[in-house]
Amino acid sequence: MCLPPEKASELKQIIHNHLLKMDIQGKIREVLADTLKDDRGSAHRPLSEADFVHALQRRGIIDDVMKDLHFTQESATNIGAESPPKPAAHYVDQDGTHLRKTNLDPSRRYLYLQVLGGKAFLEHLQESEPLPGQVCSTFTLYLHFRNQRFRSKPVPCACEPDLKEGFLLEIHRDGFGDGSKMVDATAMLSMCDPVHFVLIKTDTSSETTLVSSYFLDWRTVLSSPSCKTCFAVELLGVGSESKIPAGVLTISLELFPPIPETLNTGIISTQQSLERQRTAEKERLFLVYAKQWWREFLEIRPSHQSKLVKIFAQDENGVNRPVCSYVRVLRAGRLLESPRQAARFVSLLAHERAPVVGGGAKQEQWCTLMAFLCRGKGDCEDHATLLCSLLLGFGLDAYVCVGTKAKSGPHAWVLTRGTDGSITFWESLTAHRYLHRPIDPDAPPLAPQPKPSSPYCTVGCVFNHQTFLANCQPSDAVDLCVFDFQNPSRWKAMSEEAVKSVCAPGSTTSLPPLPPLCAPSLDPAEASNHLELEMRFLVSEHRKDLDLATVWDDHLSYLLSSALSAYEMERCTGVSCGNEEFQDAVRRAVPDGHTFKGFPIHFLHRNARRAFATCLRSPFCEEIVCCRGDHVRFAVRARVFVYPENACAVWMMFACKYRSVL
Repeated sequence: MCLPPEKASELKQIIHNHLLKMDIQGKIREVLADTLKDDRGSAHRPLSEADFVHALQRRGIIDDVMKDLHFTQESATNIGAESPPKPAAHYVDQDGTHLRKTNLDPSRRYLYLQVLGGKAFLEHLQESEPLPGQVCSTFTLYLHFRNQRFRSKPVPCACEPDLKEGFLLEIHRDGFGDGSKMVDATAMLSMCDPVHFVLIKTDTSSETTLVSSYFLDWRTVLSSPSCKTCFAVELLGVGSESKIPAGVLTISLELFPPIPETLNTGIISTQQSLERQRTAEKERLFLVYAKQWWREFLEIRPSHQSKLVKIFAQDENGVNRPVCSYVRVLRAGRLLESPRQAARFVSLLAHERAPVVGGGAKQEQWCTLMAFLCRGKGDCEDHATLLCSLLLGFGLDAYVCVGTKAKSGPHAWVLTRGTDGSITFWESLTAHRYLHRPIDPDAPPLAPQPKPSSPYCTVGCVFNHQTFLANCQPSDAVDLCVFDFQNPSRWKAMSEEAVKSVCAPGSTTSLPPLPPLCAPSLDPAEASNHLELEMRFLVSEHRKDLDLATVWDDHLSYLLSSALSAYEMERCTGVSCGNEEFQDAVRRAVPDGHTFKGFPIHFLHRNARRAFATCLRSPFCEEIVCCRGDHVRFAVRARVFVYPENACAVWMMFACKYRSVL
C-alpha cells in the first residue's frame, strides 16, 4: 500500500506520540537489561535482533502497543465531488488513546506545538501523587498566537507535571487578500508575534494563581532540519519572583507542510537582533522625551510632583512599559452586545491585588491582557484597561483615569466623553456609572452647586491607546476638575506621535499581542441546575442537624426565576423591570394567612459550600433557612448567567412560606 507524503507524515506522528506516551524507550531498556542478564551464561552468544523482538513479544509489549493504537478512516461517501479531500491532522489527547481529528486547509501553513512534559517545578517537590478521585491543585497551560487561543487539560500539580498536549497553530498572512496564500519562509521570518504561554495554578477551592507568563520566539523551527525541533523552556515566576525559575517545559515544534529549504541560523539571529535594536532605540527615544515632558510639567507648578501621573507601569514579568500600551481597541464580536454589557462582564472578573510577601505598600503589577483573562481576576488597573479597550471597540471616546478613591487610596477607573461634552465615569469593579458635574469655584456663595455623585477624590492623569494627558489644574480634586482635554492650561498632553511610536500595534516587538475574547463553554442551564441541587442538599443537611424537616415547594422555586433574571438585567442596563410580575405571582402562590420571606444574593463563583457559608452569615438568610412554624415550605433558585471567558454572575434566592400564628 502506498501512502501520500502527508498521510505518511501523519501516520509517523501518531505512532511517535503514542510510543512517547507509553514510555516505550524505558520499557525497551528494561527488556534489554533483563535479556542480557539471562544470556550472560550462554557461551557469550551475540544477541540478535530476532532474539530481542522475541523478548518484546514474550513480555506482551508489542501487543500492548498495537492494542491501544487506533486509526480513523475517512469515508469516501462523505467527500463531495466538487471539494478536494483535505489532509486530516490528528493530535494526541491527554489520555493517549483518543485521537482528535481536524481538517487542514492544504493552502495554509501550520505550526504544530507539542508540550512534552514539565520538570523542576520545585515548589511542588513535596506533593504526593493524588489518589483516584481525590481533589487536588492543578496546572493549566494557556496559549495565544496570532488571534488564536488554546488551553490544555488541567493536570495535578507536581514537581514533574504531566503536561503533555498538542496545539495546532495556523500561520496566516496579515494583508487583505493574502489570507488564502500559503506563507513562505521570508514572510514567516518577518513575523515577530511570539507564542504567549500563561501557566495557571488552580487550588482545591477553585482559586487561581498566575505561575508564569512566557513569550516564545518560534522562528528557530525555520532553520531546523525537516522543520522539526525540540528544546527546553525555562519558565520564570511573576511579580516580585520574576527573576526566579518556576519550572521547565519541554517543547517540540514542527512546521506543516515543511518549507522546501530551511533558513540559515545566522539569518534568523540577525533578524531577531535587528528587531531588538529597533525596539530598544524606540524605547530609548520615548524615555528621553518622557523625561523632558515631565520636567516641563513640574515647571508649571511645583506641587505637581505629588500628583498621580503614571507614565510607566510594570507588567507581571517586571518589564516597565508605557501605560498607554496596556490599552488597545478591542472588539468582542458577538460575545458582548453593548458598552453596558461590557462593563458588566469586566465587573464579574474578581478583584484581587497582586500578592506580596510581607507588609508595606501594595505590589506594583499591571498584567498583560492574556494573563488577566486566563487568571480571571486582577487589580483595579487590569479591570480599567480592559473596560477602556472594550468601550473604545464600541466607538466611545474612552480613557483610563488614575487618581484616588475615598477610603481606598490610589485607584483606576474609566471616563467617557460624549459628543455634547458630558463626562461619565465607569467603575470597572462594579459596572456603576456616574455623571460628572463639576463645581464652579467662581460661582457666588449662595448659588446652587451640584453634589458629588462619584466616589473618586482626585485625578492625576488620563490616557488611552494613543493619548496621555496630565492634570495641570490648580486642584486635582475630581469635583472641581474640568475635563476639557483641548485646553492646554488644564491638561498637558504628550505628543501623540511619541505615544504611537511605542504603543501602536506592531510598533515594537516588546508589545504583547492582543488576544481575542473567548466564547463561554459553560452551559448556563446545566450549571444552574447543578448549583441548585447542591444548595438544596446543603439546606436540608443544615436543617437536619437542627432536627428540622425540610419540605420543598417546586412551584415556588420556579417563580423565583423571574426575580433573578430582573436583578441581572438591572445590573446590565441600570433599568429595573419585571418586579411587578414577580410580586403578583408570589401573592397568588402564597395562601391567605401565610407569610412569605425571600433573600436574594449575588456571587462571582459557583462553589456551593462557599456560597452557603456566606449566606448563613446574613441574619435574614439564616432566619429563612432555620425557619420553624406551621406548614413551612421552602424554595431555592439558582441562576448562572454566563459571559465571555466563562465569567459568571451567580444569583440565588432562598425563600419560605409558612402559616402565620397571631
